[in-house]
Amino acid sequence: MHVGVFFFCGVDMPDAGLDGTPPQDRRYGQRDVLKVYADLEAYARAADRLGFDSMWLAEHHFQHEGYEVVPNAILMAAFLAERTRRLKFGAMFNVLPQWHPLRFAEDFALADVMTGGRMLCGIGRGTVPREAEPLGTRVGWNNDPDDTYNREVFEEQVEIIKRAWHDETFSFQGKHYQLPPQKIDDRGRGVQTLTLIPKPFNTPVEIWQPVTSPPTADYVARERHKAVFWYQNRAMLKRNWRRYAELVEQYHGIKLRLGEDRQAVLNIVLADTHERALELARPGHDEFWRFLGPYGWSKAYADEGGKSWVYGRIPSMDESIAQGAWLIGTADEVGEDIVGLQRDLGLEYLSIFPHFPGMVREQAIEQMERFMRDVMPRLVTPAEPVAVRA
Repeated sequence: MHVGVFFFCGVDMPDAGLDGTPPQDRRYGQRDVLKVYADLEAYARAADRLGFDSMWLAEHHFQHEGYEVVPNAILMAAFLAERTRRLKFGAMFNVLPQWHPLRFAEDFALADVMTGGRMLCGIGRGTVPREAEPLGTRVGWNNDPDDTYNREVFEEQVEIIKRAWHDETFSFQGKHYQLPPQKIDDRGRGVQTLTLIPKPFNTPVEIWQPVTSPPTADYVARERHKAVFWYQNRAMLKRNWRRYAELVEQYHGIKLRLGEDRQAVLNIVLADTHERALELARPGHDEFWRFLGPYGWSKAYADEGGKSWVYGRIPSMDESIAQGAWLIGTADEVGEDIVGLQRDLGLEYLSIFPHFPGMVREQAIEQMERFMRDVMPRLVTPAEPVAVRA
């Protein structure tokens, strides 16, 4: 099993929780942000030492509120790779509509070459208007005009990036991009094609993408991207997990193994007692939802009949636990839950989310250590031992 660790890349937030500063009133400065970058180096070194296979970061912009303060996950990953020995690095997710596709293709390829093939490619469409619009794009909701525009741009970008990475020369003529543009003169010759320099270290590049809606599931399967599932009601997760495999078989005639080409991301809080785990988790859970709720995350929760929650609903921690989206408790409790998921989903790729608002560096590393020491040995076969490095 491939095991990763995922960080939102947020500042220390000692007043996290329902009674803390409202998200819109939070404002952090350069010193707080720079500490996050030092923390990420510490997390990367710990992940490398503990035996994690990968570390994933989030790309976000203009966040003076402090929840996610890495605007360029590729650049940060290249830095962290230089500080570690074997860990691979990716983004959940590089927000493509906020990039020019050729700059993304170049930057990722160069980082992959510089790190000796230790880059993982995760891409998404974005959810935050304050980030998207200053960077020249739009985000929408539920197939409204902005959502349709965003999806069109994203799909053209993906096609351009793939051609740039995998073809010696390429061109593209679409609704939103024409590459190369017409009538470019280069020393008396018209430019008909482009060549990306350099190519990635590893080709073809495996692409990971979040599956959050039926149209996205269809697209991810059709493109043979690998699917990421996070923050979903447990029944919804199982249904979407199976549906992805059905779509791959429908489009490509390939019958996947139960867990092949899919990754589950799990929010995990571990402690010696169930009560202590709840105490640790509550501020982060509540702050998380105060921040993310307005962006539609509740659509991944469902009532007993399977109907998605209304947009903007904020759950209690008990509701999140009941949804199966948060695994909180002792190693025995969390381990039993993940073993059940392994049985139901055939997990081949698993990432944990160990750091929440209100936690500090030492607590996040302790969560990583507890998981690899106390939970991970339950999830592997005798042929796949986990050795926690000293």
